[in-house]
Amino acid sequence: MQELFHNLPGVIYEYIIRKDGSRSFTYISENCIDILGLKAEELQKDSSLFRQILLEDDRTAFEESLSASHEGDKAWNWEGRISVNGSVRWIETRSNPVVSTEGIKRKGIIIDITERKLLEQEQVLQYQSVVENRVKEQIRKNEILFTQLFNNIPMAVVMLDAVGKVELVNAGFSKIFGFELAELKGKNLNDFIVPTELQNEGMDLNNVISAQGIIQVETFRKRKTGERVDVLLYGMPILSEGNVLGIYGVYVDVTSHRMMEEELKVRNAELDNFVYKVSHDLRAPLSSILGLVNLSRLPGNTDDLAEYIKIIGDKVEALDHFIGDVLSHSKNLKLDVKYDNVDVKSILLKTIEDLSYLEGAKDVEFDISSEVDCFYSDPWRISEIFRNLVSNAIKYRARGVHKPKVTIKIVPDSNWVKIAFSDNGIGIAKQNLNHIFEMFYRATEQSDGSGIGLYIVKNAVEKLEGRIRAESQVDMGTTFYIELPNRIKESEAVQP
Repeated sequence: MQELFHNLPGVIYEYIIRKDGSRSFTYISENCIDILGLKAEELQKDSSLFRQILLEDDRTAFEESLSASHEGDKAWNWEGRISVNGSVRWIETRSNPVVSTEGIKRKGIIIDITERKLLEQEQVLQYQSVVENRVKEQIRKNEILFTQLFNNIPMAVVMLDAVGKVELVNAGFSKIFGFELAELKGKNLNDFIVPTELQNEGMDLNNVISAQGIIQVETFRKRKTGERVDVLLYGMPILSEGNVLGIYGVYVDVTSHRMMEEELKVRNAELDNFVYKVSHDLRAPLSSILGLVNLSRLPGNTDDLAEYIKIIGDKVEALDHFIGDVLSHSKNLKLDVKYDNVDVKSILLKTIEDLSYLEGAKDVEFDISSEVDCFYSDPWRISEIFRNLVSNAIKYRARGVHKPKVTIKIVPDSNWVKIAFSDNGIGIAKQNLNHIFEMFYRATEQSDGSGIGLYIVKNAVEKLEGRIRAESQVDMGTTFYIELPNRIKESEAVQP
């Protein structure tokens, strides 16, 4: 039997816990020297030697497990580590209780499970390595995605640390505000993009976000150049386990949107004024015509009807001109710009000829000097610009002082064409000069025009992405300076 126990792959033992509390091995197989590093007689003589070879970290667990098995005489199973000749081994012990008159005997076996544990640990390490690699790969992918999103999002994004210093800015931030990360890193963002009058707002917003608040506010900031930029600002805290690590700020440039809103307000105001003026200027000649018709019907009226007809004709002609101006304005707003070859001198000569019916047109001398045979722009809008300028020059010519004269000079300048349109007419008072391009503005009581001619000119120039300004002196005349881009490339692009 001893030989059989010796050849078993474990240590067979009988352990007694006596009623007086003493403990000892009553039997333990001799192969315990191979597993426990202790001889059988040593353990039978002093069972505490077994506890001494347990690793200190495992002793408490061993005692608690053993004590728990005594309650109710339960089967016992425990795994732990021992130290044998300086090396650590894993063992597993199993036993069943047998109650005797002496106390509780436990008959069991101790097995060396070191190889199994090492294999388990290796498997755990391999699994952990696989998981760790997967986590690292996912983190790497997330970092790539975050970096791409952060850098390519078409908005300005800034990351601040917990005290409001700049950590990161994206390309969108540099594009909108003009600052690079190297200029802002570790510095207070408010010192760079928040205007002086909004410093308190900037600090208040940081405080709100740091208190784990999320904000959305429409405000304005400044670019590196000092230029104002209207923004929609989103702010949110960067949180980790309830702690604020920093702040994300997202700025959406709404400058063009605000300008469109302002432009819309102006256009709406102009529309209201337009409707009022048009209705008035349409009704006025019609009322005059109706009045003359009623006069002609009065019994006993001996007035010369031919005079009535002449007045009615003048009113109808003025009404026709006004309607023509209104239609021209509408066409300028709606019609797409169409670039083509502009024979500027031919357009001018035709315009002068078309307006020769106007009173006093024959008295005006036109001096045209052009260093440009042709340039590329929108022929219809160029024609409208000259039609209104020539018409005004004739209407507001000097009378009886000197011969009315209009001088037109056209010169090239790089990719631009410059036009100077001068007359020696009645001129415009200084206080009126800033208003002459407004709709229905009349700078003089001598005017019998629609009041939208120069407004049409300015809008046509702006449609062509050009510039216009005026200089004038009363009784000396007026000069309009116009600069128009020469759209050679655009024109060539649309040629068949």
